[in-house]
Amino acid sequence: MNRYEDNAAKELMNWQKEMMKKSGIIEKFTKGTQNKINNIIPDKVHTVITEAIKNMIKAVLFGSEYTTSLPLKDGSLEDRENMVREKIDFYKKSAAVSGAGTGGAGFLLSLADFPILLSLKMKFLFQCASLYGFDVKDYRERLYMLYVFQLAFSSQKKRNETFKIVKDWSNYSETLPIDKEAFDWREFQQEYRDYMDIAKLLQMVPGIGAMVGAYANYKLMNQLGKTSMNGYRLRIFKFN
Repeated sequence: MNRYEDNAAKELMNWQKEMMKKSGIIEKFTKGTQNKINNIIPDKVHTVITEAIKNMIKAVLFGSEYTTSLPLKDGSLEDRENMVREKIDFYKKSAAVSGAGTGGAGFLLSLADFPILLSLKMKFLFQCASLYGFDVKDYRERLYMLYVFQLAFSSQKKRNETFKIVKDWSNYSETLPIDKEAFDWREFQQEYRDYMDIAKLLQMVPGIGAMVGAYANYKLMNQLGKTSMNGYRLRIFKFN
């Protein structure tokens, strides 16, 4: 193991500890607040978000919209991750532009940012998997991306549950059902929605919406980038 790989392994170990920590009092309070917010959000917002996530999951599991990148067969971990970081930087900037352009510009336009951001995240995940050498045409690899996504955007309790699956992926993937519809997209979208709702509501406020939208999207994409890198390092290093 060279110096770069040694540093990456240390970062991975720290990330694993973060994924396995227990829910704190603040998060439990936030979850309660989030439930109250969900009750006052217009049904139209819930419908748009739910359908956007449902359609995204179906595109990932069944479609070929994103499955054009061939897996990178050769390259050191450092070379691969340098390319991944370039992708993260590109998509962070693209997400920020989308958030700034739609933030505070009216209810409908602000709401339009949600599926745009979701699409950017999916495109990044497919490219990231390919750069690490995994074949995204494999249904199991596309499902793994959804679990990585869930790790990035879920409550700590759900992260604990999802991390167990991700960490034992080689064994878990052998038990996957033939029916791809078995994936629980309803729970998936609820966790993601709860994680995103406050930022998306603030993004609709005139005056601060553009700034909030740009910052929130940038940070959310950065979070996905960090989670994805460690999610694939986990498989490459085969930590148990």
